[in-house]
Amino acid sequence: MRKREVDLVVISDVHLGTYGCHSKELLRYLKSINPKQIILNGDIIDIWQFSKSYWPESHMKVLRRIMKFVSDGVPVYYLTGNHDEMLRKFADLNLGSFRLQNKLVMKLDGEKAWFFHGDVFDVTMQHSKWLAKLGAIGYDTLILINSFANWFLTKLGREKMSFSQKIKKSFKNAVKFVNDFETIAAELAIDKGYSYVICGHIHQPEMREIVTPKGKVMYLNSGDWVESLTALEYNFGQWSIFNYREDYKKMPDDEDDDFEDAFDTEDLNTMLDVRSLLIQFKLDTE
Repeated sequence: MRKREVDLVVISDVHLGTYGCHSKELLRYLKSINPKQIILNGDIIDIWQFSKSYWPESHMKVLRRIMKFVSDGVPVYYLTGNHDEMLRKFADLNLGSFRLQNKLVMKLDGEKAWFFHGDVFDVTMQHSKWLAKLGAIGYDTLILINSFANWFLTKLGREKMSFSQKIKKSFKNAVKFVNDFETIAAELAIDKGYSYVICGHIHQPEMREIVTPKGKVMYLNSGDWVESLTALEYNFGQWSIFNYREDYKKMPDDEDDDFEDAFDTEDLNTMLDVRSLLIQFKLDTE
């Protein structure tokens, strides 16, 4: 099947290892594109909530697909977030075309773009990490309940709904947090002379120009693969938000996973026994 050519793809907040992760949809999206560069903007693997009892094959397949890009020489930048912050001690690791970093500045058609996850703006993250982790567990539980509720709604022929998005819209503090997050990111980018600032963290896909007395900047957020199922794409000098639910028609029919053409599956699983690695890594850092 012919794949879409994309200059740059930005994905964040996948949360592999949690029940809320839509790994199958993400895998289908990754199979549908032929990107020149990929930026994984934090919280790709959820080390915070990782459990040895839950690591589906579809989650492993997402990592295989990303490795397929790396093996093909596609530059892949993994920028750390708060749920995978344990990786920050290994920042600046380079393995072939794979880069592990905390932030990234890149030139796009002569304009500077600033990429980072965005948890540095979260006061809860900075001062009450235990509360943030508790909130993450509650959010994952809410997503799980939401999945069951949507299953029943679908059976009844009713439209699906998002509990967490309704809650966010209902509380003024949640709306204020999102607005403050975007404003702070924009102001810092303007001070640094960047044309674009690209974040994740708040699971809110966005693309808009923010104007302040000091200047203007294009603020972008890649959303997530828990609820929004969105990614940012930069192609022919233009940014766009890919929404899986709305843009699925752009995607070719499912194809067989051709990763095994380059690697034997058994050898790969031995080389990347992610479950064991994450369990040991979590034990060593706690």
